[in-house]
Amino acid sequence: MEEFLYTVCGMEGIHARPAGQLAKKAAQYKSCVTIEKDGREATTSRLMALMGLDIRCGDSIKIKVEGSDEHTAADGIKRFMTEHSI
Repeated sequence: MEEFLYTVCGMEGIHARPAGQLAKKAAQYKSCVTIEKDGREATTSRLMALMGLDIRCGDSIKIKVEGSDEHTAADGIKRFMTEHSI
């Protein structure tokens, strides 16, 4: 399993649009991508659960990636979030 911490920098946090973009990016990989905030977690494939984490600008989240391409997926997700100011 790969995991990393990320501080959300998008002014609106992870609401519907960025959650959808993140889910679409994560679906490109075989690995399962899970986001954890304050002890609660949701996979990126479950948009309502992801939005239910109420992730706001400045929040620190943990991203866990598990699967056959986890290293590549973790790097890709981190790069995507940084480049798109999520």
